[in-house]
Amino acid sequence: MTTDELTRLATLYYVDGLTQEDLSKQFSLSRAKIGRLLKRAQEEGIVEIRVKHHPRDTRDLERELIARFGIEKAIVSINHKDQDKQRELLAGLVASHLDRILANDMIVAVGMGRNINAISEHAISSTQRSSTFVCAIGGFYRGGEIMNADHISRRLAARFGGDSETLYAPALVGDPEVRKGLLNNDAVKPTLDKARRAHVALVGIGDINEDSNMVRTGWFSTDEIAELRQCGAVGDLMGYHFIDMAGRPVITPVRDRVIGLSLEDLKHIPNVIAVASENTKTTAVLGALRTGVITTLATTEAIAQSIVSLEDATRGQFFSKQSDVATQ
Repeated sequence: MTTDELTRLATLYYVDGLTQEDLSKQFSLSRAKIGRLLKRAQEEGIVEIRVKHHPRDTRDLERELIARFGIEKAIVSINHKDQDKQRELLAGLVASHLDRILANDMIVAVGMGRNINAISEHAISSTQRSSTFVCAIGGFYRGGEIMNADHISRRLAARFGGDSETLYAPALVGDPEVRKGLLNNDAVKPTLDKARRAHVALVGIGDINEDSNMVRTGWFSTDEIAELRQCGAVGDLMGYHFIDMAGRPVITPVRDRVIGLSLEDLKHIPNVIAVASENTKTTAVLGALRTGVITTLATTEAIAQSIVSLEDATRGQFFSKQSDVATQ
């Protein structure tokens, strides 16, 4: 049976509600054969079975995050002890949310990283649209698909319907002057301009950790991470917009070497969905929320609970520091 036939079979069973007996008659195959084909559809990724937690499990936390930080929506997954499974749980919730909000002619600016890649892997939709998924940052040859917005954009377009647009530039260059030239290049500027006009942006929140994925893939060295921490950085948005716990930018040379949307660009996108599933990212998520850039936060129950506690503990500290600076 071809992939198209297998997809049709799976659609009739999982979407249209036909029984295996119905399919057996329609395809002139035994029920045992139909069962094996449906299992094969799962193994080949044509069908994904997802168990959703009841919204009451996290509803109070979601409301708390919305009230505290002025965001429009919070997506909180229940906890899982396995980090990969945790990422998958959250990715499934974000993919379902995208399936509900995506519409024809909508532009989605796509970032990079494990959490954003996981969303594309777990996206399922029975509705095909004419959306455009455009890279919000250039490509990076290390780290595979998770470090390339182009791969992620293509998969999202295939799953949800529509087109993807490649940003024909590296994510990171060695010279700020080279970056300046690329930003004005005829093959680069139109794509970034389209990303700036996005209705939705999918971005990851990174942590400042010597064992982070960004270090393992060679995006940053351990020395650069140590220097960032000394400057007060607790995390990043988009892989290079470093922030402290108050949400203030931490200026680094890296910022002038990356081809991608700026923090200011993100502020003009109506719905910025920021995603973080790793427990090491609590302070990074809190700093990201305090930037005022995030519209929708997708995170875990454990991180959400920690954010609430940490926000209580640090709110007065940062307000007093800012007041001191204003009176000097």
